[in-house]
Amino acid sequence: MEKSIKAPAAVKRPKELSIHNDVRIDNYYWLNDRDNQEVIDYLNAENEYTKQVMQHTESFQKDLFEEMKSRIKEDDTSVPYKLNGYWYLTRFEKGKDYPIYARKKESLEAKEEVLFDCNEMAKEHTYFKLGGIAISPDNKLAAYTTDIVSRRQYTIRIKNLETGNVLEDCIKNTTGSVTWANDNKTLFYAMKDEVTLRSHKILKHKLGANSKDDKVVYFEEDDTYNTFVYKTKSKKHIVIGCASTLSTEYRFLDANNPDGQFKVFQERQKDLEYSIAHYNGYFYIMANCDGATNFKLLKADENKTSIEHWQEVIPHRKDVLLEDIEIFKDYLVVNERKNGLNKLRIISWVDKEDYYLSIPSETYTIYIGSNPDFDSDCLRYIYNSLITPNSVIDYKFKTKKRQVKKEQEVLGGKFDKDNYESKRIWATARDGVKVPISLVYKKGIKLDGSNPLLQYAYGSYGSTIDPSFSTIRLSLLDRGFIYAIAHTRGSEYLGRDWYENGKLLFKKKTFFDFIDCSKFLIEQKYTSKDHLYAYGGSAGGLLMGAIININPELYKGILAAVPFVDVVTTMLDDTIPLTTGEYDEWGNPNNAEYYKYMKSYSPYDNVETKEYPNMLVTTGLHDSQVQYWEPAKWVAKLREFKTDSNKLLLHTDMDSGHGGASGRFESLKEIALEYAFLLDLEGINA
Repeated sequence: MEKSIKAPAAVKRPKELSIHNDVRIDNYYWLNDRDNQEVIDYLNAENEYTKQVMQHTESFQKDLFEEMKSRIKEDDTSVPYKLNGYWYLTRFEKGKDYPIYARKKESLEAKEEVLFDCNEMAKEHTYFKLGGIAISPDNKLAAYTTDIVSRRQYTIRIKNLETGNVLEDCIKNTTGSVTWANDNKTLFYAMKDEVTLRSHKILKHKLGANSKDDKVVYFEEDDTYNTFVYKTKSKKHIVIGCASTLSTEYRFLDANNPDGQFKVFQERQKDLEYSIAHYNGYFYIMANCDGATNFKLLKADENKTSIEHWQEVIPHRKDVLLEDIEIFKDYLVVNERKNGLNKLRIISWVDKEDYYLSIPSETYTIYIGSNPDFDSDCLRYIYNSLITPNSVIDYKFKTKKRQVKKEQEVLGGKFDKDNYESKRIWATARDGVKVPISLVYKKGIKLDGSNPLLQYAYGSYGSTIDPSFSTIRLSLLDRGFIYAIAHTRGSEYLGRDWYENGKLLFKKKTFFDFIDCSKFLIEQKYTSKDHLYAYGGSAGGLLMGAIININPELYKGILAAVPFVDVVTTMLDDTIPLTTGEYDEWGNPNNAEYYKYMKSYSPYDNVETKEYPNMLVTTGLHDSQVQYWEPAKWVAKLREFKTDSNKLLLHTDMDSGHGGASGRFESLKEIALEYAFLLDLEGINA
C-alpha cells in the first residue's frame, strides 16, 4: 500500500551562496518564505503524505494518546508556596487543557481567588501561552504576558485583582517577563527586535501611560548579547542583565527609586561570566574569574561591586561544577554537580555548619524548587529519577527533617517502580574519554541484542539532560524499549570542560560521542543496529543530522524534532532570530576557519547519495528558535539524494512554534505519532 503513495517532491530552484571563495548551491532556498502560498502548499502536501503513510497506525496512535493521557492526573494542583502574605498555586481541572492560577490570603483554608483561568483565555485561539505573572508589591495588580502565535513575542497587560478588570495598558513584542518597582506603578520589561527577535531594550512603563511613551532605560547595542530585567529576592534592587554565550554584565537600581540611574555592577569582559544575588548588604556572585572554569562563589559590598572588591566564599574546584545558589535569612543552599550528579549543600550563616543532603541513588535528578521567601525555615527541592516519580520535598533546616509535600501520581494502576531498572554505564569514546550513559528499562530483559533501544541526547550550550522521570516514556518501556541518555560533550554533565570540549572547533566530539555510545550499546548487546533508534530536538536535531551523515548504518530509525540542520546558511544570516548570539557556541562563519569547519558537519550541506535510516522530522510553522524551513529543506534534499526505500516523513504543526502545541494534552498527539512511528518499525502495533 505504502509504495503506491507518492512522496512530495519540492521544486528545485538553484540559488548560489558564495563566501570565502566557496560556492554552495541551495536548490530549496525558496522554501524560506512562509508568506508564499507555494511553500504552504508544499508543507501541507508533506503533512498529507505523512498522514497517508502512517494511516495504518491511526488507531494505535489514538490508543497511545489515551494511554499516555490516562497516566496523568487531570485534576491536579501544585504544592502552594507563600509570597508576601499569599499562598500561590496552579491547578488543572478534569477535561481542561490549560492551567488555572490562584491564590489564598494568609491561610490555605482561606477562600480561593482565581487570578487567571487560561482555559477561558485560550478559547478564541489555536495557540495560547501565558508567559509570566508578576504581582505588584501591594498585591493589588497583576502584570501578565500572553503569546497567541507561538513566536515567543509576548504582550503585557495588567489586571486589577480587586475588581477583576483588565486595564487599558498594552505592551507588545516583549520577552514575556515583567518586573514591578516597589512603588506599585512602575514596570520594567524587555522588548524584542521585530526581525531578529533579540531582546535588545529595557523599557520603563508607568501605569496608565501609552506604551509608545515608555522610556528606554537600556539599549544593548552589541547584537551578540540579549538583555533581561528582574528584581532581587531581597526586593531591594531592580537588575538589568546582559548575556552572550560567554560573557555577562549587570546593572542595578534601588527598587524604591525607579526613576533613578542604573549602576554597572561589573563591566563586561571577554569570557567573564557571572551572576548575582543580593542579601544583607552584600551581593553574592557566581563567577568564572581567575581561571575558575567550574565557577566559584564570591561576595561584594553592595556599594563596591566591581571585580577588585570580590571576596571568595567558596573556592573553585576542578571536579565540582557550581550550578546555582539559593539564599535564605539563616542559610545558604548551593547546588553543585560532581561526577555528573547534583548535590545540595547546606551552609549556615550563623554557626557555619556545612553539609550535603544525603541521596541514596546511583543516578537521579535533584534541583532547588521555588523558594521566594527569605525568612523561610525550610528548603523546597525537587527529586526524581528515571524510575522514581517527581517529588516536591520540604527540608527543615533546624530539625533536618524532610517532608514529601507531593509525589507525582501515575494513574492507571499499572506503574510499579520495582518493575523497572535504571543505571549508569560508561562508554569509551574514540579519543579514550569515558562518556556516561543513563539507562532505564523493564526488569527481566535479556542482553542478546534483540531489544529496541531509543538513544537520546542534546549536547549543546552546556545544557545538561538529567535522568528524570517520565510517565509518557512508560509507553515505550512497557513495550520492551530500552531508553538511553547519552551525556555527550557539549553539555555540562561532567563540568564546564565537558561543555568547552563540545563546541566551536570541537563540535564534532558531540557527534562522535553519540556514535561511540551507540557502538558501545551494540557491543554490550543492549541492542543491535536493526533495533537502535536515535532522537534529538533543536540543537539535538543537528546531532541527528550529523550522525546519519557519518554512520547511517547504525540506526534503524531517527526522530528529529525542530532540527537545526542548515547550520552554515542560518549562521550567515544575522536577520534570523538567535544567529548573532550563537557565534560563541558554533563560531562565526564570516570567519573562514569557522565557515570551513561548520560546513564540514552541517547536516544539510553534507547530504549524500546513499542509504539513510527511517526518519520522522517534526517542526512548527511559527518556530522562532529553529525556522521551519531548515527541516523542510533538509527533507526535500534527503528525498532527492537517498537511495533507500525507508520512510522519510515531515510533519509541520501549522499552528505552533518551537515548543509544539500549547494545550496540556494536545502535545501528546505528536508524541503518539513519534512513538507509533518507532513501534511500527519494530512490528509492534498494540
